[in-house]
Amino acid sequence: MKLLPRSLLWRTFLFVALLMMLSVAAWFAIFRSYEREPRARQLAQTLVSVANLTRAALISARPEARRGLLRDLSDREGIHIYPADAADRVEALPDRAFLHRVQELVREQMGPNTRLSLEREGEQALFVNFRIDDSEEGDYWLALPRERIERVFPLGWLGWGVAALLLSLFGAWLIVFRITRPLKALQEAAHKIGAGETPTRLNESGPTELATVAHAFNQMSADLAQIDQDRALILAGISHDLRTPLTRLRMGIEMSADEDLREGMTADVEEMDKTIGQFLDFARSEGGEAQQEVDVAALLAELSTQYQRRGFKVEIAKSAAPARALPVRPQALRRAVSNLIDNALRYAGSESVVEVELDSSANEFAIEVRDRGPGIPQEEVERIKRPFARLETARSNTAGAGLGLAIVERIARSHNGRLDLLPRPGGGLIARLVLARTPLTAASLP
Repeated sequence: MKLLPRSLLWRTFLFVALLMMLSVAAWFAIFRSYEREPRARQLAQTLVSVANLTRAALISARPEARRGLLRDLSDREGIHIYPADAADRVEALPDRAFLHRVQELVREQMGPNTRLSLEREGEQALFVNFRIDDSEEGDYWLALPRERIERVFPLGWLGWGVAALLLSLFGAWLIVFRITRPLKALQEAAHKIGAGETPTRLNESGPTELATVAHAFNQMSADLAQIDQDRALILAGISHDLRTPLTRLRMGIEMSADEDLREGMTADVEEMDKTIGQFLDFARSEGGEAQQEVDVAALLAELSTQYQRRGFKVEIAKSAAPARALPVRPQALRRAVSNLIDNALRYAGSESVVEVELDSSANEFAIEVRDRGPGIPQEEVERIKRPFARLETARSNTAGAGLGLAIVERIARSHNGRLDLLPRPGGGLIARLVLARTPLTAASLP
């Protein structure tokens, strides 16, 4: 159901609240069922007692004094007694189980012909019919106030009931909140790990089950952090061990007399050094760099100027996006855009024009790098983002470690974003780096 909230806190709270209200309703129904019989017997006994006392008073009085006695009982006791007549307009007893039960109990003691009614000749009261003797003039109606059967529900009880219900609901919410709060913290920590960050250690107190889950997660997070540190240490060692002989090779190449051989070997050494750099970039954890408010448009302009100084045709397309600071990790973003531009120049040709454009919206911003190279088939887009993945087409016929797009994809995820590889109208590729406007927190500021 779309109206049902998706969070565990509110789903559990609503479920517990519904169970509590159904429980209260069930107890109220049980109370009414068990309370009905004693109240019916009490009312029936009252009617029988009043009728018997009235009968005894009328029998004891002289026939000519009975009407005066009736007026006296009405004035002094508030009990109205009317002589019964065949022409009386008497309403039938309403279809209420309580009243029918009272009538059954009254008939058990006063006879099967005894009648009850709530209205006679337009008067509202609790009427019970009784007979003094066997003559036609011996029938009477005894009228008691209807308050005898109408239950008055005091407002004080209603207030106490509402207070008890609210207190119970608050207790249910508090219990559910104490359960879901550690799960919320676990969700946020898992999200940070997915973004390449190292989360703070979870609190391992509380119920045994939640404490066990928190301890296992903390252990997993520590193991992952240790693995990342070991990987970075290994790659740093490899980088040092490889770049030292590469430096000696470069020095030896410079001393070579063969110009063509020297240029070829220099290009190979530079490619090897660049490949080692890509390995290190891929292994580097982006979570260690703090977010900063950066003018992304100025950063792109600076990058394009650097490429133009080296003789490459990298142009910044005019954008309608306003110039404003955006929360990013600047070095990581610079590395991602540089990888996209390098890929475009490598596969489209160093003489081709590469366009870079910034597009900004309310919730995210995007950086597009467009080239006129051979492009990437749509069925291969997801695979080519993986580390060391290559195409069998002309776009792969260049050197490289196959880590450029994987590095960009990892940086995009660390910004809660994504990398889209789209075909460019007229031929070529559009590499669209979409990043979310993640608000800065005090912990992320440098």
